[in-house]
Amino acid sequence: MNNTIKKREIFSPVMRVLTRLAAALTSFIILFIAGFIFIKGVPQLKPSLFAWEYTSENVSLMPALINTISMTLLAMALAVPIGVFTAIFLVEYAKRGNKFVKVIRMAAETLAGIPSIVYGIFGMVFFVIALGWRYSLLAGGCTMAIMVLPLIMRTTEEALISVPDSYREGSYGLGAGKLRTVFKIALPAAVPGILGGVILAVGRVVGETAALIYTAGTLARVACSPMDSARTLSVHMYRLSGEALNINEAYATAVVLILLVLAINSLASLLAKKMTGAQK
Repeated sequence: MNNTIKKREIFSPVMRVLTRLAAALTSFIILFIAGFIFIKGVPQLKPSLFAWEYTSENVSLMPALINTISMTLLAMALAVPIGVFTAIFLVEYAKRGNKFVKVIRMAAETLAGIPSIVYGIFGMVFFVIALGWRYSLLAGGCTMAIMVLPLIMRTTEEALISVPDSYREGSYGLGAGKLRTVFKIALPAAVPGILGGVILAVGRVVGETAALIYTAGTLARVACSPMDSARTLSVHMYRLSGEALNINEAYATAVVLILLVLAINSLASLLAKKMTGAQK
């Protein structure tokens, strides 16, 4: 017992120092990258970049910005309900230790590690060619939904598991049924964790390039319907960076992309705080 206490006394300060170093290094890298992009990109922001129509002269990012928002909303509308309800089934309804549950979890973890280019090729073969959707917002949105589905499912599952069983037992003791307990007690308590997974998924959709090139296409105009080709901000930045004449506009696009991600994260965090405060 004394040896265990001594080991903890020795390793505790060491782990504390290592944790702080890791946090400091991570913060420095983030600030360095963001600072570099802002220094390069902010001076290049000009009204012509926000013109409604893209031309080779103004290389406007506005169509890509609108397409990015549309792509994100479509992917989240498809992935979030499926991921959340799947996690509810695995945690609340499936028997613990069920082999079927283990298979689903292993499949989700495997899918989470697949490179995005593989998802892009699958989306092109299945949605673009087999289903005949061509390069379109719908094909890109479905591909991105499949890509982020394991992330949303696993984070929701972990959030539900972290809810104490005493909450459920108290609800059952008051006469509530299974369905009411899940949606009135367990799910609201897990909302902050679920929103954390959704934020990560949104960040992946907004920053994805490889999968969308093969599914959504690169047409630089606002998608008026789900079947229209849609260039997102990340694809737009990739195309501009490949052209030596528009590298400055690529930096400006990167600034807008970072601001968009920060705005979405801030909105989601505010929503989580309001929902948590309402529960209290």
